[in-house]
Amino acid sequence: MDADHHRPDTPDGPARGDTEPGTDGPSRPAPLRAASASARAASASARAASASARAALASARAAGPPRGPSRPEFWRSPLRGPWLTAVLGIVLLLGITVLFATGLLSYAAYEPDLAAVNDQTPGKGLLGFYLFSWPTSPYWLYRVTQGVHVTLGVVLVPVLLAKLWSVIPKLFAWPPVRSPAQAVERLSLLLLVGGAGFEFATGILNVQLHYVFPGSFYTLHFYGAWVFIGAFAVHVAFRLPRAVRALRAGPRQPAPDSEEAAGLVSPAPAAPTISRRGVLGMVGLGSLALLAVTAGQSVGGWFRRTALLAPHGRDPGPGPGGFQINKTAASVGIRPSDTGPAWRLTVRGGGRQIDLTYARLLALPQNEALLPIACVEGWSTADQHWSGVRLTDLAALVGLGTDTPQVLVESVQRGGSFSSVVLSGRQVRDARSLLAVRVNGAVLSRDHGHPARVIIPGAPGVHNTKWVTRLTFGETT
Repeated sequence: MDADHHRPDTPDGPARGDTEPGTDGPSRPAPLRAASASARAASASARAASASARAALASARAAGPPRGPSRPEFWRSPLRGPWLTAVLGIVLLLGITVLFATGLLSYAAYEPDLAAVNDQTPGKGLLGFYLFSWPTSPYWLYRVTQGVHVTLGVVLVPVLLAKLWSVIPKLFAWPPVRSPAQAVERLSLLLLVGGAGFEFATGILNVQLHYVFPGSFYTLHFYGAWVFIGAFAVHVAFRLPRAVRALRAGPRQPAPDSEEAAGLVSPAPAAPTISRRGVLGMVGLGSLALLAVTAGQSVGGWFRRTALLAPHGRDPGPGPGGFQINKTAASVGIRPSDTGPAWRLTVRGGGRQIDLTYARLLALPQNEALLPIACVEGWSTADQHWSGVRLTDLAALVGLGTDTPQVLVESVQRGGSFSSVVLSGRQVRDARSLLAVRVNGAVLSRDHGHPARVIIPGAPGVHNTKWVTRLTFGETT
């Protein structure tokens, strides 16, 4: 009977159903047993580390914050609170959204996808997903979008400083990290504060033409904006619901230890010397003052006299050429011989080339356009009366028809950026796009680009290239 029920071992191991000594189930291969033991050890180690971290956190909480700004009573202003912070935060939410949108538009206006010489941020990758061909109508488009961008950026400075003041106790909260979610929030806060300082500082320095930072302003400001807006979006996701609740609750100050206080309300406030609405009034007056000394450089007219923050020392004085410039001929190495009798305009395209003297250029049909110049620094001119040769007429000299392609414009300047630029076919074909030789009835001055400069509707000022010496239609790479 026993022999009938005996099952011999298989060639690969013991018979199925056999067990290891001391176990209740089938035996497992040695590698699996080792892996299981390793996993159990790793799990135990992780649990021990987690318990140690929780113990350290509990100990830190029990010991309390160290002396100094980490203690809530260190901050004694009676004004800080969720309502004041929420009001300032909502203003910044709206303002920074507009700033970011107009900044993206400014970058698109440079047509960075058109050619390498236009792209000040190589390697932008997906960050340039939104780029589109910049239009020439309305001709004042860049003047408005960039004027809003720069003016609003300056006006928001008091709001930003007040918002940072209102939440500064939270930067020293103790313990620094309470949970993974709070760690993410604090990291976003670090990037938010640092990014805001970087973007506002570089923008204001650019307005004043003070390029003291390393590298290209365009590259630094563009990538800095994306870092800042990412942190800003995370911060808004965490804080917007709380800000809405604080606004609904009104300026009533909650108890310091309440959830509503959120670490902002001092447990030992000093006597107030101004109300929270008074603080908002002071911030508003500061912003209005900055608006008054900034907006005139974009608005123009009489208000230009109030633009105290506009770049100075770049006004050529009265007369037909009495409007602002950024680059003087001397600053970019223009020599008298470069624009003298030996100057030639070379026009290329369709396998042909023609060289024009200044006299021959003047002999071509002259056309007129009323166009402003608007620069990335936020300043712009009123409409100036330009006259010169249409770019389409110059393209026709080398046999190109009405479907005029893009053009590479090159200057004789030896220093500085944007000595050349590529204009799109849409820009070339606009009847207001000229190679100008006169402005407001007078021959261009050297600082305004004599003998000839490009003037394009709606384009950034740096694309209105001065001291032009070569136009290449079609292939521009």
